Amino acid sequence: MQRLQLLKETFFGLDVLQQQLIVGCAVAAAAGGILTYVLQRRGKVRTIPVGEGWWGAGEKSSSDDEKIYPFTVQTSDKEIEENPHSITLPASCFMDLYERIDKTRFTDPLEDSAFHYGFNSTYLKKVVSYWRNTFDWKKQVEMLNKYPHFKTKIEGLDVHFIHVRPSQRGDQRVLPLMLVHGWPGSFYEFYKILPLLTQKDERVTFEVVIPSIPGYGFSEAPHKKGFNSLAAARIFLTLMDRLGFSQFYLQGGDWGSLITTNMAQMRPDCVRGLHLNMCMTTRGLRVLLSTIIGPYLPFLVGFSREDVRRLFPFFEKNVWEMLRESGYLHLQATKPDTAGRGLNDSPVGLAAYILEKFSTWTHLKNRGLEDGGLERKFTLDDLLTNVMIYWTTGCIISSMRFYKENMGSDIDNRIDSKTGIFVPTGLAAFPQELMHCPKSWAQIRYRNVVSYTFMPQGGHFPAFEEPQLLAKDIIQFAKKVEKL
Repeated sequence: MQRLQLLKETFFGLDVLQQQLIVGCAVAAAAGGILTYVLQRRGKVRTIPVGEGWWGAGEKSSSDDEKIYPFTVQTSDKEIEENPHSITLPASCFMDLYERIDKTRFTDPLEDSAFHYGFNSTYLKKVVSYWRNTFDWKKQVEMLNKYPHFKTKIEGLDVHFIHVRPSQRGDQRVLPLMLVHGWPGSFYEFYKILPLLTQKDERVTFEVVIPSIPGYGFSEAPHKKGFNSLAAARIFLTLMDRLGFSQFYLQGGDWGSLITTNMAQMRPDCVRGLHLNMCMTTRGLRVLLSTIIGPYLPFLVGFSREDVRRLFPFFEKNVWEMLRESGYLHLQATKPDTAGRGLNDSPVGLAAYILEKFSTWTHLKNRGLEDGGLERKFTLDDLLTNVMIYWTTGCIISSMRFYKENMGSDIDNRIDSKTGIFVPTGLAAFPQELMHCPKSWAQIRYRNVVSYTFMPQGGHFPAFEEPQLLAKDIIQFAKKVEKL
């Protein structure tokens, strides 16, 4: 009792800051003990079931055609009969596109509204004029076809992918790498980073596979309900197996980060390394405590000064900003078909809906600019090429459905949300990503983080925005894993 009284008197004799320090240490220690217990229990489950599925039309066939076919994007009037696995976009497609563009009804923006209300229609008219009068889709198709495209049937769906082999030096180590896009992106996001990953002047180089998520671009859309990230992960694992890769690296952002994470959870024996440029935070006591203690005693919860700068004030940056920017998410996670009908019918509406994300998600300050800052990071040719992939394939609705399939039920109760990731993991934290995930938070799920980089600039689409920075981080991560 005397010792207890002495401790009590000593504690209350301290100033307020010192009391907060001691309380913070005690809370962090308690949280650490609880976390350790939870992790030990959760650490027993190291994989999730691969499962099986069928997403084709009608009844499941007795067997898939497992052949891999060359695929080419075509724009000619004539069907290419000798290559049934190409896509022909006839002249009538473009006549229809131009007619729809010409019939667009624009609404004047509010004065001084910039991009705060969405895509500013004054700037939209400039984009549409360029699209209608200057943009050369045939030239862009030639550029798309500079890398080899393929299709193969998996679980009833034609899955499109690009496969690029490097021209290596004799002493280079060639590592298979799959890059996975998200929404509203496509395989085209990676065109600027591809030559950087397959170059000759590094000790490692990559043999790169870039698939289109089923329902996006040139991959067939699922015909049945329930196609989520777990199904996409299983299909991409099958693709890598079909290509003959027993071990490989993975990289992803947006939906690609979840799909590649699921792949690592399903087959950790196959995944040599997982590199992400977006990492979703987990909920729980440790995260809650760190949001309370972090601004004052960051070292107690594993935060760096840069973490504090990016995270706080927490509610402004992580709650209010997400409320401002996540209206699309609620719409697509509930009634994607309703919203998608209008976008699939209006090319200008589609362009505004997609390109607004390339403005705001590149930097939130772009909302205050009349042109949304779009041409600061991208060219109109690049932006419209991505839009045209959505328009010519009519995939906007099926791409939006991916939100409902993943969020139609409580994603936090799925087996993958309750299972750790044990493969070597590299994280590239770009400063303008919508939500920042500190290393200490990432390590709650990703148990083997070997590389965590605070990137100096860039946002949600780093392969498109900052290919040099992202390629450099992927390469250094692979070198660490390979011990080169």
